[in-house]
Amino acid sequence: MKPNKLKQIWSQGKPAINGFLSIPNAFVSELMAEQGYDALTIDMQHGIVDYQVTVSMIQSMRASEVVPLVRVPWLEPGIIMKVLDAGSYGVVCPMINNREQAERFVSYVRYPPLGIRSFGPTRASISAGANYGAEADEQMLCMAMIETQEAVSNLDVIASTPGLDGLYIGPADLTIGLTGMRYRTGFDREEPEIIEVIKRILAAAHRHGKKAVLHCGSPEYARRGLAWGFDMVTIANDVRMLTNASSASVLQVRTAIEDSPRSGQASESQY
Repeated sequence: MKPNKLKQIWSQGKPAINGFLSIPNAFVSELMAEQGYDALTIDMQHGIVDYQVTVSMIQSMRASEVVPLVRVPWLEPGIIMKVLDAGSYGVVCPMINNREQAERFVSYVRYPPLGIRSFGPTRASISAGANYGAEADEQMLCMAMIETQEAVSNLDVIASTPGLDGLYIGPADLTIGLTGMRYRTGFDREEPEIIEVIKRILAAAHRHGKKAVLHCGSPEYARRGLAWGFDMVTIANDVRMLTNASSASVLQVRTAIEDSPRSGQASESQY
């Protein structure tokens, strides 16, 4: 079976860069896969992506050899097993709040006797190579999202779950979960109390031999996360990158139009 390149990167003591895909289009995922990411995560939770498009997007990444991951909508065995059968090399699951949920999550990703994953890797047995059944448990990543006060209160019991590979921090939901709507929503938190919790989650993951991933809204904050010791950082998503680049381009040209002498001439010619 083809090895999981994220695990290879981590075995060398290096961090990894992840991208996020919310646009349901295989060409977009193909373009993103050629930009140098180590992994790309298809977002089935908040992205506009259904299962059939997810399969096509995973297929589009194959030539680049970027590691395909999927954030599933919820802790539900059917979709977790189907994205793995489609060829995903790991699952990011939202809202894991306690040990029981973490154990169930692991069981859906692993084959017996480690879990209850049903065998039928329809595409994965082709795309991932021979001997998938015997080697998949070792290669698949199982990443639990920490996003609530309950999860923070249960950090150690979640992080110590056998078979769990890492903790993934969703800063937007984490901030809402800890403070309600007292702060703005979004990534790249600057509040000292939120940064303190982010570092606590990082420490808990490493204390139990697990990886820690931070979702960031900008390259600058991603570099900050790496300096803190995160094993992987996610840089925004395709929607945010497209809108930011588009709005910045339009603003730059719009400003040039407003500053141009032609703008004044056009106004005068109307009278």
